[in-house]
Amino acid sequence: MSRAGEQGMAERGTEVVVRAEGLGKTYAEGKLRTPVFDGLDFHVNTGETVAILGASGAGKSTLLHLLGGLDTPTAGEVYVCGEKMSDLSDAARGQLRNRALGFVYQFHHLLPEFTALENVMLPVLLAGRGVAEADGRARALLESVGLGHRLGHKPGELSGGERQRAAVARALVNRPACVLGDEPTGNLDERTAANVFELMLELNRAQHTSLVLVTHDRRLAARLDRVVELHEGKLREVARTEL
Repeated sequence: MSRAGEQGMAERGTEVVVRAEGLGKTYAEGKLRTPVFDGLDFHVNTGETVAILGASGAGKSTLLHLLGGLDTPTAGEVYVCGEKMSDLSDAARGQLRNRALGFVYQFHHLLPEFTALENVMLPVLLAGRGVAEADGRARALLESVGLGHRLGHKPGELSGGERQRAAVARALVNRPACVLGDEPTGNLDERTAANVFELMLELNRAQHTSLVLVTHDRRLAARLDRVVELHEGKLREVARTEL
């Protein structure tokens, strides 16, 4: 969507929680320059669910990392909840990520030495909240994802689906404006993947949290509000008839 279009939405009262303007990324190794994409415009509205499709190597994960402030663009700007990421210090950018964004990856990235409860408490503690509040939020979310009986179990004692559900709870525990998911069901069997996906949609609706999901699965993508495809460095809207 053009910048003028996004401005028009804002004027009509639709809040854009994540926005990229003229986004570009080029990797450099010695004299070699490898452009991934350039000049991308992208936005996510409050409560909206968006799928990003694309072949392996198209740059989907790179785009997601740029939107989440985990990588720095070589061109353009990213805004999260109205704040320009490039204007922030590393510490302030980290605080904004922890407060406004949640992340779910293909691999859960839970800390193996901590229990499920402690893993989900951690983002709340990093936000400067007290132990009691962190414990209460984490317990409530783990209960909601069906892990109330697994609070004291470490990741190695959980199944793959349970680990991903714990990762979803961790992503949502700070009540973020947007969750960014990078193939979060890609490492699961079909039935477990479907269950985790349904859980993410259910929590998206319950918390009115936006969701951006990188996926290869067009069936899953078709369940979301909007679908875009990254192909040869360009981002385009995908019609329902193409899914």
